[in-house]
Amino acid sequence: MENPRQLWDNPLQFVFACISYAVGLGNVWRFPYLCQMYGGGGFLIPYLIMLIVEGMPLLYLELAVGQHMRQGSIGAWKIISPYLSGVGIASVVVSFFLSMYYNVINAWAFWYLFHSFQDPLPWASCPLNSNHTNYDEECAKTSSTQYFWYRKTLNISPSIEEYGSIQWEQAVCLILAWLVVYLCILRGTESTGKVVYVTASLPYFVLIIYLIRGLTLHGAVNGLIYMFTPKSSDIFHSLVLQIEQLANPKTWINAATQIFFSLGLGFGSLIAFASYNEPNNNCERHAMIVSLINSSTSIFASIVTFSIYGFKATFNYENCLSKVILLLTNVFDLEEGALTADNLDSMKDYLTSTYPNQYAELLPQIKNCSLEAELDTAVQGTGLAFIVYSEAIKNMEVSQLYSVLYFVMLLMLGIGSMLGNTAAILTPLTDSKFLSTHLPKEVISGIVCFINCIVGLVFTMEAGNYWFDIFNDYAATLSLLLIVLVETIAVCYVYGLKRFEKDLLLMLGHKPNWYWKIMWAFVSPVLIISLVIFYLTDYIRTGTLQYQAWDATQGQLVTKDYPSYALAVIGLLVAASTMCIPLGALIIFIMKRLKRNVSTLE
Repeated sequence: MENPRQLWDNPLQFVFACISYAVGLGNVWRFPYLCQMYGGGGFLIPYLIMLIVEGMPLLYLELAVGQHMRQGSIGAWKIISPYLSGVGIASVVVSFFLSMYYNVINAWAFWYLFHSFQDPLPWASCPLNSNHTNYDEECAKTSSTQYFWYRKTLNISPSIEEYGSIQWEQAVCLILAWLVVYLCILRGTESTGKVVYVTASLPYFVLIIYLIRGLTLHGAVNGLIYMFTPKSSDIFHSLVLQIEQLANPKTWINAATQIFFSLGLGFGSLIAFASYNEPNNNCERHAMIVSLINSSTSIFASIVTFSIYGFKATFNYENCLSKVILLLTNVFDLEEGALTADNLDSMKDYLTSTYPNQYAELLPQIKNCSLEAELDTAVQGTGLAFIVYSEAIKNMEVSQLYSVLYFVMLLMLGIGSMLGNTAAILTPLTDSKFLSTHLPKEVISGIVCFINCIVGLVFTMEAGNYWFDIFNDYAATLSLLLIVLVETIAVCYVYGLKRFEKDLLLMLGHKPNWYWKIMWAFVSPVLIISLVIFYLTDYIRTGTLQYQAWDATQGQLVTKDYPSYALAVIGLLVAASTMCIPLGALIIFIMKRLKRNVSTLE
């Protein structure tokens, strides 16, 4: 007798699972960067438009497919058409790639969390050199937070070609991260359903604390003004800049891709989660709730991030001014208090004209302090999460408390996303009658986690961060766009939109309105095709693909070309998932032809 399918305890549990999966690290470290790069608050216009024409419809479509078919991605698309089984396999492959490297972020978060209990924080200042006569040479050329990240955490090699050895501290943290994930998914929805209450709600609790603290920090207003307004004090010029950004195709492309990837479309996670719903669950309402909460969280996290960013920039700017004032006061023997931040520029002019030779000799030591330049340093990804935030935290009062809160939040966001990633892999596997009859669910989960953990050790090597960037940039970009494009075409034109309408009528008690049908049938596919064309042309224009390598002698990142074998890996990452779609259809076609030939011979 076939075991009944597991179900969520209640609809709220399902919503929490979707929020925990969708609201991830991209909301904290990618969206604020896009706001900064593309017109500040003006970026919200294309972002919200893309939410309406792309995010909500595609999320609703995936939830409806999973709920009606009551299967993981492979089974769901196979029911729609046997020729589409490759779509589900492609989703599993992409999710497998993502799981390989994504949990490394949780390992880094564990590493920083453990170090957050030290007083002072280990990234608060540079360590001394071996002679204890001065600061470490590499740290002196950069900053204490960058040194802790690149040297103490990653122990990064000078290039991707110098592999180095596995860093055992990071390897232990990675094993711990996978152990936590395994315990969370051990009993399927029974255990995951309880965990998502924490992983979905705790980050908001921490963000609220950070918002209250951030808004009270000195210089927070500078960050918020910078985020929501273009880089011009003139109102007319600001308006022109806003219009220019809205006319820039890249603004709309980035808004669309942010919506697309932050909701986690195409991975099969949403289909897997929805497959555990009651057949009459209102997935339409839940699609709207999840997408709105996800986008609201991005905006909320940006306000928190830029208040912290403003504090960091103001602190560095005022620290720079203090050093210049101290230098000039000592060299020119000025009275204490005679030189201030307000009269610094006029005093510089005075000293230049009065002591031209002496000032000219001193000029290389005088830094050009600029608040605008400090705010202009656009950072995203791990740089924002582990360097910029760490630098701001070290200058706060009770820095250990805020460090613990921040890295606990990163862990909750990361683990929540990992629950969705692993569900996308495990649900199709446990739906397989062959596997489920021979192996219990706990063993299947353990095997998947073990394989991912072993492969993930590559990212704990000295060159691991370079391979992390390759997987992060290429494993799930173009592939996901193609997967979701095929999904929408399959539902609307293979399965049939009218047939899909009837399914929704059975589930919800009403047919989808004109808005959903127009988005599914026309707008969303055209938009995805546009994104695919953009990515392909962007790759062609880029030419030789490059990466950022850490140069310890300069204490900064330098640009290098990827070696040929790294380019081959990039090609394999893209091809491994996308080729599943045509190969799956081809294999089914050949099998059907062989069956037909056998039957005619008989």
